[in-house]
Amino acid sequence: MDIKYFDNAATTKIKGEVLEEMLPYLKEEYGNASSLYSIGRKAKRAIEKSRKQVAELINSNPEEIYFTSCGSESDNTAIKGIAYANRKKGNHIITSKIEHPAVLHTCQVLENKGFRVTYINVTKEGVVDLNELKKAISMDTILISIMTANNEIGTIQPIKEISKIAKMYNIIFHTDAVQACGNMSIDVKDMKIDSLSLSGHKINAPKGIGALYVKKGIEFEKFIDGGHQENDKRAGTENVAEIVAIGKACEIAKNNLEKHIEYLKNLRDYYINEIETKISNVKLNGSKTNRLPGNTNFSFEGIRGETLLLKLDEIGICASTGSACSSGSQEPSHVLTAIGLSEELANSSLRITFGEENTKEDIDFLIQNLIKITNELRNKDK
Repeated sequence: MDIKYFDNAATTKIKGEVLEEMLPYLKEEYGNASSLYSIGRKAKRAIEKSRKQVAELINSNPEEIYFTSCGSESDNTAIKGIAYANRKKGNHIITSKIEHPAVLHTCQVLENKGFRVTYINVTKEGVVDLNELKKAISMDTILISIMTANNEIGTIQPIKEISKIAKMYNIIFHTDAVQACGNMSIDVKDMKIDSLSLSGHKINAPKGIGALYVKKGIEFEKFIDGGHQENDKRAGTENVAEIVAIGKACEIAKNNLEKHIEYLKNLRDYYINEIETKISNVKLNGSKTNRLPGNTNFSFEGIRGETLLLKLDEIGICASTGSACSSGSQEPSHVLTAIGLSEELANSSLRITFGEENTKEDIDFLIQNLIKITNELRNKDK
């Protein structure tokens, strides 16, 4: 069966150039980067090259980049690390109701540790309510964590405005940019971001590698003790091959960003127009324009998203109903309910996220089958 893959928000395929770059470090270049002999020093140089490549994607300094195992670890390290390091200044954290579980669950854990967390609302398109954000700030607010772009509905947040508010009150600002990095331009200096999380497998690197940016001067506590790797902030022998891979993926993403964005945006807009034109009783979730270039999320009235998903899978089409990290949950999407959808509409959603390997012909095949499946399911219920 020819697989048509439309779930690039969940993970992306490793690029050939990325695989080629990392393979030597799985075979002949096996040195431990903490060793002083030549093959160890070579591994260390490869890590520092990767650190520079990651930094260049977001316009940070290389020494502000720390390698982790994934986006979730980066979120945990940033939020918990900053919260604990600044506890003497206050115990209040602000985030939004549509964050990734890696942020929401981390904040819930901190609530059990004596921190106070405010979860602010979003508009019907999924944009953070800036007035509510301002009102939520108090004398003991030490951290604001708002994602750059949502993983389910693709909504892009007004990061510059949020960081400006944070700076007015001398509050540290962290953003989960796991979905955004490589899919939109990010400049941590221009956007005044203090800390940012990203993940390799969202930008054509392997699973199991992530990175965390923390601006120089921002204090954060480490959570893995042992050696002195990652500037004494994350102990453990470095995963050299995957670090090399994320560096190469970031370099490719930076060099091809404009072309990549334009290509995905054209696919996205074509798909949205075709769905709204050819299938009745559908609702686009999130903004039509203020969203990631490859993201779409529709609710198909009267049809459960899981049923639609399984029908598509039978013919080799891979899609999702939302976040891969929440796929085992029986509850409706917290993102979709936060933007005002009923439980029924939230449970009828289908997320389609495009990648560079998708073509217009692939989309035509997808739409043709969606028309057929939705007609069959709706007629069956009559």
